[in-house]
Amino acid sequence: MAHSCRVFGGNLSPCILSYRIPLRRVYPGLKTLNSLRGWGKPTVPPSLGVPSSGDNPVFVPLSNYMNVQYYGEIGLGTPPQNFSVIFDTGSSNLWVPSIRCHFFSLPCWFHHRYNSKASSSFQPNGTKFAIQYGTGRLDGILSEDKLTIGGVKSASVIFGEALWEPSLVFTLAHFDGILGLGFPILAVGGVQPPLDLLVDQGLLDKPVFSFYLNRDPEAVDGGELVLGGSDPAHYIPPLTFLPVTVPAYWQIHMERVKVGTGLILCAQGCAAILDTGTSLITGPTEEIQALNAAIGGFSLLLGEYLIQCSEIPTLPPISFLLGGVWFNLTAQDYVIQIARGGVRLCLSGFQALDIPPPTGPLWILGDVFLGAHVAVFDRGNLTGGARVGLARASPLRAGPQGGGSAQAQFSGWRPS
Repeated sequence: MAHSCRVFGGNLSPCILSYRIPLRRVYPGLKTLNSLRGWGKPTVPPSLGVPSSGDNPVFVPLSNYMNVQYYGEIGLGTPPQNFSVIFDTGSSNLWVPSIRCHFFSLPCWFHHRYNSKASSSFQPNGTKFAIQYGTGRLDGILSEDKLTIGGVKSASVIFGEALWEPSLVFTLAHFDGILGLGFPILAVGGVQPPLDLLVDQGLLDKPVFSFYLNRDPEAVDGGELVLGGSDPAHYIPPLTFLPVTVPAYWQIHMERVKVGTGLILCAQGCAAILDTGTSLITGPTEEIQALNAAIGGFSLLLGEYLIQCSEIPTLPPISFLLGGVWFNLTAQDYVIQIARGGVRLCLSGFQALDIPPPTGPLWILGDVFLGAHVAVFDRGNLTGGARVGLARASPLRAGPQGGGSAQAQFSGWRPS
């Protein structure tokens, strides 16, 4: 844990507690994680100051495998049992595979599994939980143990031990589980989300975190999750702050989307969410079809669009008007470039996804957008004030697109 106390005008400021978590990229193979979100069904939430600039924050390094999934390491138990997890802003629970998983739960056998008998700090809970995915239901039990994140061990956290994981999607995933960074209303079982736990225990000063995603697939550094603040070295100031309009997902109002100097989408304003668990940018079918046509995309199977690689230097920028500021993506940002066996393939970073009311329609700004920008997520306080800060990522941190399937990767879940 890092502490920082500064003196301003002779007064000692409060110590800032924050943490860095390095991230890594991971490629999930040919299977898509689209169906995991369950966006196709209306979502019913379960019934159950300015952020620190990063004064000695907690930094969690992220892994990046071909710009498709980003994950980092956590520990559960005493001594810590290590797991790779997706840090997902679209969900609010923490779960990992259990050593007690069902024999026929194939994903369980290819990932690290939590063993309660190997932990001296384990506390039984036993409450059953279930998360409905598009491909089936994940079942398990709740347990309680110590969480280690960014090298800091917290008091006990309630998490899910997955006994049954649906589909081959989880089997092919390089991550073990998911750590949700959404709002408490999304937490299945009414459990306290990990971020809230860290704040309540005084390990973080405020419920703020930020993501920097390195889009260079060859770089060792996959990015960072900063808990408790942000790192100004990651972005070009200033940050533009937007209020969260629906405090469940990190949903904001988007004024407009523009392709070059011509096509205008979201012309009357629309809803958008910032989601680290989604690899691409998605939007309503009619608008995404028009966008991909404007950049010369050819429709393929599974909603993907092929782009002529030779046309990348001439493709127009695509801009998003957020909080009165245009956030631009170049073709290098939004075209996914894949190299396999000497063959180069280029795919659009935009995919159609129709989300019905009451949740939709909306756009999802996933890693294609977040890789070009740094996002600071500020939960505010009990009376509200949740907001998101955006700034262009430092050019020294950015890199060319590359990687695997351009299918939108939904690593988290949506209760349906």
